[in-house]
Amino acid sequence: MMTSVDTDLIRVLADPLRLQIVTLLAHETLCTTHLVEETGAKQTNLSNHLKVLREAGVVETEPCGRFTYYKVKPEVIEALAGSFSELAATARTTVESNRKRAC
Repeated sequence: MMTSVDTDLIRVLADPLRLQIVTLLAHETLCTTHLVEETGAKQTNLSNHLKVLREAGVVETEPCGRFTYYKVKPEVIEALAGSFSELAATARTTVESNRKRAC
C-alpha cells in the first residue's frame, strides 16, 4: 500500500525538471554549475528545485571547497520502486482473479 511518504515523493518527482535532476544525479555526482549546464535551467530555479529534493530526502549534499555537490540517495528511489512493485503485484492478482465489487 502506498504511504503518505510515497505519495509526497511522487509529487516531488512529478515535476519534469526535478525528475531530470534526479536522473542526471543517478549517473554522477554534480554541482549546481554542472546541473545548470545540463538542464539549461536558471541557477535560482535550479536551487529551488534542489531544495525541494533535499527536503524530501531524495538528494544529499557534499561540500567541496566553494562548491556544493549533489548526489542521489539510491535507497529512497529503491523504496519508491518497491512500493510500485507491490502495487503492480496487487493489480496483477486483481486482474487474474477477476475480482470486482458488485454494484
